[in-house]
Amino acid sequence: MKSTFFYLLASAIVITFFTSCVSTKKYEEALTREAALSVRADQLLNEIQQLKGQITNMERENARLIQQIDDAMRQAANASGQANLTQQQLEAEQKRLWELRRLLDQQRQAVENLREKMANALVGFNSNELTVFTKNGRVYVSLQESLLFPSGSAVVNTKGREALGTLAQVLNANPDINVVVEGHTDSIPIRRSFEDNWALSVARATSIVRLLTNTYNVDPVRVTASGRSYFEPVDTNSTAEGRQRNRRTEIILAPKLDQLMQLLQQQPQTGTQGTQ
Repeated sequence: MKSTFFYLLASAIVITFFTSCVSTKKYEEALTREAALSVRADQLLNEIQQLKGQITNMERENARLIQQIDDAMRQAANASGQANLTQQQLEAEQKRLWELRRLLDQQRQAVENLREKMANALVGFNSNELTVFTKNGRVYVSLQESLLFPSGSAVVNTKGREALGTLAQVLNANPDINVVVEGHTDSIPIRRSFEDNWALSVARATSIVRLLTNTYNVDPVRVTASGRSYFEPVDTNSTAEGRQRNRRTEIILAPKLDQLMQLLQQQPQTGTQGTQ
């Protein structure tokens, strides 16, 4: 009986010890799990904070990209408006150039028609007395000294008056013609009546202008007198034949270019504003 008591007591002690060991182990395991869970919770909180920061950055980047898109669309709209304006300018400039070409063709035709009229009117004079030709968009009637003046004189002779009267008839029938009368000499210095060759060339041009305007009623507003002395020769001054050709008066005829000049002076407008 006694032995049975000790056996039971020993068993109770063993059970109590074992139970105590198991409880401690579970407790320690529980503490370990709790600590691990706490660490994991901290990690999750950190990850959540990082994700929130990333989301914030993404929202900012998204807003920046949206702003860039808006700006790009606005610039595209402005560029489109500017492109349309430029196209309008190009069309206007093309129209201006076509009109300019039309006027130039019209002016060239007018010059050729004038040359034909003048050549036909002066057909009765010899080619060694006068010539009619075009140069630089103008009609030139070149009259030799022998047709117009005695040597060294600025007084128009009878045959010269006849030629100028015929020329004036064409001018009066074509009022849109500007007239320049240029006197030319050879290089031999003048020794009588005039100070120098400049004075002689101007005096001859002025004498012809007076005859055209006062006697043959050409509008003085259309006419200009000038002298070139011997500085625009058409031949050499080293021979008698060359000097004879250089002693001449050129009546230069040009259709009025008012409309053409106005078109040339128009500057293409440049657009500086786009669509707002």
